[in-house]
Amino acid sequence: MSKRVLCLIADGFEEIETITPVDLLRRGGVEVIITSLGEGIHVTGRSGITLHADAMFAGIDVSSFDLLFLPGGPQVVALRADVRVSSTVRIFATAGKVIAAICAAPLILHDAGLLNGKAYTAHDSSYSELLQAQPDKRVVLDGNLITSRGAGTALEFGLTLLERLSGVDESARVAKTIMA
Repeated sequence: MSKRVLCLIADGFEEIETITPVDLLRRGGVEVIITSLGEGIHVTGRSGITLHADAMFAGIDVSSFDLLFLPGGPQVVALRADVRVSSTVRIFATAGKVIAAICAAPLILHDAGLLNGKAYTAHDSSYSELLQAQPDKRVVLDGNLITSRGAGTALEFGLTLLERLSGVDESARVAKTIMA
């Protein structure tokens, strides 16, 4: 049975942080559903690239996914304000499922109280709120939380997600095919 990843995006998502991990996961045979939190199926990123989401978030059965993926970018403001996102984060945390956040998206985990006593990293723009972030770390795993710094670490982050879901051999296989 293929592992499933729920990716949440809204206008202003960071394209590299979204597409790179999604591409790597799909190359590794993981089913990734990109969902739009907004009113339409088309979502425009911070650099003006528009994605056609796989589904609208409304109506998604979040319990059917193994990992929640939260990309960063300016969209994080909207994600933090959306009660559906905080509810979904809590559902995954309560179920002991993996939650992955990159760039400023760890702020969402902070809001949910999930970073207390955890090791994590994030984009330096969020350090004023994320006082315990580890700026020297590119990707940090702590229990069921995986965090990463930003667009420049998206490849490593994506391969880490694949390793967590499908094992080190599959992550290494995908890394080799892209010459990482």
